[in-house]
Amino acid sequence: MYKKNKLLTTGAFAFILVICAALLLSLLSHKKLPEPLPAAQQADKIVVKKADHKLFLLKEGKTIREYKIALGFAPKGDKVQEGDGKTPEGKYHISGRNPKSRFHLSLRVSYPDEQDKKEAEEKGVSPGGDIMIHGLPNKAPFLGRAHTLRDWTAGCIAVTNEEIEEIWSMVADGTEIEILP
Repeated sequence: MYKKNKLLTTGAFAFILVICAALLLSLLSHKKLPEPLPAAQQADKIVVKKADHKLFLLKEGKTIREYKIALGFAPKGDKVQEGDGKTPEGKYHISGRNPKSRFHLSLRVSYPDEQDKKEAEEKGVSPGGDIMIHGLPNKAPFLGRAHTLRDWTAGCIAVTNEEIEEIWSMVADGTEIEILP
């Protein structure tokens, strides 16, 4: 009888331990979303200069923030089709945000637009999609600034986690983004 109770107690203890660990992981993995800054402090335009690997937040034509970025793994040239590893070029806007992204936080770029879809259709290919400005992979936040040593995304624009939190708070949905060669 004693051995049976001891096994029951050990099993119950292990079960409670697993539940506590799961709750702790859940609390630790919960992202607190950055609060939007007042409109007077928000950017009214984003400019990406692919050749310089830079993203600029502008307010009334003046740069208010600048970030070093990583791009798609084949950054030269405009995005033509899904899987080409290119970051698109042109004028788009921020069309949404994903707080549960695989890349910390992400802001959706409105690619492909109608022109992109038309060009892809003429070539008989898919234009792709899911172009974002995002932070680091959730499984590799330790990369920090080292992520900019090479272009590694599938076509997105990547910054550090701290930087995407700042950008998230300074950019409203609908903000124009111009991506230059």
